[in-house]
Amino acid sequence: MKRVAQVIGLDPEQIDEYERIHREVWPGVLAQIKGSGIQNYSIYRYGNLLFSYFEYVGDDYEADMAAMAEDPTTQEWWAVCEPKQRPVAEREEGEWWHTVPEVFHLD
Repeated sequence: MKRVAQVIGLDPEQIDEYERIHREVWPGVLAQIKGSGIQNYSIYRYGNLLFSYFEYVGDDYEADMAAMAEDPTTQEWWAVCEPKQRPVAEREEGEWWHTVPEVFHLD
């Protein structure tokens, strides 16, 4: 299993709408997330910063993430979410959400 933590900023004027749409995530988006080997997925908000955590249980992370990115329903969902988000300055080339390193873990 691969654990992934990521951060991204959130437009302060969009907080209520962002939280509202995440209370009603589209079924096709949820199915794609699960179909791409992601489980135990959470997003937290701290002020204007979003923190996400998920566990990847598939066999080919890059291929599964590419399949998610190619999914038309997911692309529509991202088109709704992305204008509300503000990538952090530390993100790597090609990242939207910035992946942060794990410092400690205890099972």
